[in-house]
Amino acid sequence: MDFVGKDVVSIKDFSEKEIEHILDCADKMAPLADGKSKNTSLEGKVLASLFYEPSTRTRLSFESAMLRLGGATMGFAEPTGSSHVKGETIADTIRMAASYADVIVLRHPNEGAAKLASQFSSKPEINAGDGAGQHPTQTLLDLYTIRNAKGKLKDLNIVLLGDLKYGRTVHSLSYALAMFGASLTFIAPNSIQMPQEIVNHLTEMGSEPALSDSILDNISDADVLYVTRIQKERFPDEEEYRKVAGLYRVDNNLLKNAKDNLIVMHPLPRVDEIAPEVDDTPHALYFKQAFNGVLVRMALLSLLLDPDFDGGVK
Repeated sequence: MDFVGKDVVSIKDFSEKEIEHILDCADKMAPLADGKSKNTSLEGKVLASLFYEPSTRTRLSFESAMLRLGGATMGFAEPTGSSHVKGETIADTIRMAASYADVIVLRHPNEGAAKLASQFSSKPEINAGDGAGQHPTQTLLDLYTIRNAKGKLKDLNIVLLGDLKYGRTVHSLSYALAMFGASLTFIAPNSIQMPQEIVNHLTEMGSEPALSDSILDNISDADVLYVTRIQKERFPDEEEYRKVAGLYRVDNNLLKNAKDNLIVMHPLPRVDEIAPEVDDTPHALYFKQAFNGVLVRMALLSLLLDPDFDGGVK
């Protein structure tokens, strides 16, 4: 499979086989990601990290991935550190970054910004989140986490809970899970339920997602519970946010109704939707999930930038 120079704008850019290949490559990155082995396959390569929105895990895991492979990073963690404040367009910023770096990682508050940016970049561009749109590398690490925990991606009952309207992670993840034949249940109040156009698309793919507003009614059959934060910053009306804030909380009392091998995931950061007491249970996988981002992003950067990369570790 030839990934070299490919843009990563949406999870829909990949086939099922391509996703499986990325996950297989990520499996072999563990000794590098925890510093037990060294690799210099991307020495001389530069990653431009352009973050117009705050980020902890995505930005740092991309930079860690590049450094673990012997490459270098540059960029900004907020738009005030760029000529954006002087009125420079994203098109011009991307053109400049492409002349300085070998790959661009972009996070932007506007949905569709990543696709637009890819049209102006002469180097591969990776979408690190565009508003309420897509977050393809988060989806890849989520799939990796599920596959490692469950041994498969097919024939699983996946429950997605929380802000499904504005949560770009669940938008991307739903498409990918439908591709692999998972059973999907969306738990949210109607005001932040999964957008109808996404539900329609999933139905066209052959999936039949169930919609509900009750986690208690659906927890007992779940293999994976994927929890999302209610994203206050994306609500156009603060009053609407207050109506749903704190509506769901995953705690040990709720998990008494779950399967023993249920895994609880969260793209983080969390606020109060998962009680800290859950951290110490076998269900909690969200911190391991965050670490897996380094493995997956190492694999992806190797595939995009190293024409000699064969899926193994050098």
